[in-house]
Amino acid sequence: MEQLRMELMQRISKQFPTVAAASTEIINLSAILNLPMGSELFLADLHGEHGAFAHVAGSGSGTVRIKVEETFGASLSAEEKKALTAMIVYPQEKMEEALRKGLCTDEWMSETITRLVAVTKRVVSKYTRSKVRKALPENFRYVIEELITEKSGSREKEEYFQEIIRTVIRLDRGRELIIALARLIRRLVIDRLHVLGDIYDRGREAHMIMDDLMQRAGSVDIQWGNHDIVWMGAAAGSLPCIFNVIRMCARYGSLDVLENYYEIDLRPLSELAAREYGEVSLHTFSIIYDTGYDTRDLARDMKTHKAAAILQMKLEGQAILRHPEFHMEERLLLDKIDFMKKRIRIGRRYYPLRDTDFPTVSPRDPYALTPEEEKVAARLADSFRRSERLQRHVRFLFTNGSMYLKHNGSLLYHGCIPMDKEGRFRSMEIGGKTCSGKALSDALEYHARQGYFARRGSDAKAYGQDILWYLWTGPVSPLFGKDRATTFERYFVEEKNTHKETQDPYYKLIRQPETAEKILAEFGLGAEGTRIINGHVDTKRKKGESPVLCGGRVIVVDSGNSAALAAATGKSGATLVADSAGLRLSVHERFGSAEEAALEEKDYLSGTDYIVRYEKRRLVRDTDTGTDILRQISQLEELLGAYREGALIERS
Repeated sequence: MEQLRMELMQRISKQFPTVAAASTEIINLSAILNLPMGSELFLADLHGEHGAFAHVAGSGSGTVRIKVEETFGASLSAEEKKALTAMIVYPQEKMEEALRKGLCTDEWMSETITRLVAVTKRVVSKYTRSKVRKALPENFRYVIEELITEKSGSREKEEYFQEIIRTVIRLDRGRELIIALARLIRRLVIDRLHVLGDIYDRGREAHMIMDDLMQRAGSVDIQWGNHDIVWMGAAAGSLPCIFNVIRMCARYGSLDVLENYYEIDLRPLSELAAREYGEVSLHTFSIIYDTGYDTRDLARDMKTHKAAAILQMKLEGQAILRHPEFHMEERLLLDKIDFMKKRIRIGRRYYPLRDTDFPTVSPRDPYALTPEEEKVAARLADSFRRSERLQRHVRFLFTNGSMYLKHNGSLLYHGCIPMDKEGRFRSMEIGGKTCSGKALSDALEYHARQGYFARRGSDAKAYGQDILWYLWTGPVSPLFGKDRATTFERYFVEEKNTHKETQDPYYKLIRQPETAEKILAEFGLGAEGTRIINGHVDTKRKKGESPVLCGGRVIVVDSGNSAALAAATGKSGATLVADSAGLRLSVHERFGSAEEAALEEKDYLSGTDYIVRYEKRRLVRDTDTGTDILRQISQLEELLGAYREGALIERS
């Protein structure tokens, strides 16, 4: 034990080779412990709506507005504070508006810069100078550092301050400084971003959200959602995941994102679809599209949509047959079709089919791919694996993401902890072991990572790819949370009772305090004051349901970005901010557009209030980061002792 301790001291001494160096670091770390904790934003279910995400993240879910209010109080009018908030959140758009209206005078710029500097000073007050310096834009590093560190109080200092601003404006850099200050405030107003899953699908701009998240590397974590994991599986080369992704992109009119941004070559599939599905019924494969969709692609996309759906169902059938331990036999439906009578047997009943034009499905071997489909599948798998941008985004999801996260006394996850009706954790066999609760999530994450990172061609990679697909749609998947995905029935069977997907009992049980206590204890967070922060849970705010459950032990965040889901939940969604004062819940209206938000100075908040207030302001020492810093201080103090006792020799 003593030898291990000395080896650790020797490693640390390489970074801090003298008493002075170790002492300086202890002083720095001790000071950081007494800073207020940084504000953290929790949001979920972004569903490819970049505009809504950028608005919530840029405004800090109302935090910018609060900082402006704290800075100016009654010294500015409500309209002035509203305009300043909009300038911070949408600096480019507001600057263009000012130029267009002839407002961008030297006096206006001087006043705006002065106000932005005041807000910046308040925002940076909880950070070290080192951290702030790293965030400063290169072009204005010296200027902003002087402006935000300069203490007013004397006429000479105030004149120095104003002269900097006058000179910047005289050199025609005022507009650029305003934008730089606004972006700095936006960057620092939220110290950490927690994304509780479902970045992808439905909307057309998930790739833009991923680009934004990657710019925040080091200050963002992601708890995977089912709509993320299917893209991760596709990037890993899982064929069932690949055709799920293509089918959904086709359905929501975003195949161009795959083709143009991710550079996935869909021509082999389009050509197959044109040959095989050119003359067949396509009426159940309509496209849901918005104004950004090129309707000239409609006929092609409907054929591609059907071709991808049939390939998905074949490949999913093969995965189910490979893994009887998944217990998904009831989802084997292609072999239940009676082509002569145009009907299908589901359970004990027969249902008429809306469409039986399946030219590539052999009644004798319905899950077998035709030779042409085999070639298309192989080429698409290669294209997904070779997409540099997709691989970059998915690697970021793996590196910065996980099934769940324990953070500052909270348990974060997207979907559910699978349970039966009696509240027992459901189990399944994974890799030859039966797992439930925390062990289930851990095992699934391990094999999911193997599906992406293991050596190509290995059994570990093949099994991991099937686990990635299972996480997307399996009945005991913590990310899916339903007993089945009725994709086939929704396309081909008219009767609505076949479309039903029953949620895991978790979603009812989680409203009971004893369930929350049981889950927190399972994950080692049974102490008082801990809580679950959950994405994916539907709370029907139209009916008055609150996103705060079990007396605050469970908080549901759902950014509600999907227009389809907003109709059910009422308001657009709820996000959570944790800061040194407590936990603040914000309820959002449906986001319109960046132009509307900027020009009409709308923040789309229908309410924001603290649901938890701390008795004392929470400092860095009260967080997980503080625990790590205290451990570092303890090690450095041991190092100092080793230097002073002569056990280690200082190096100049």
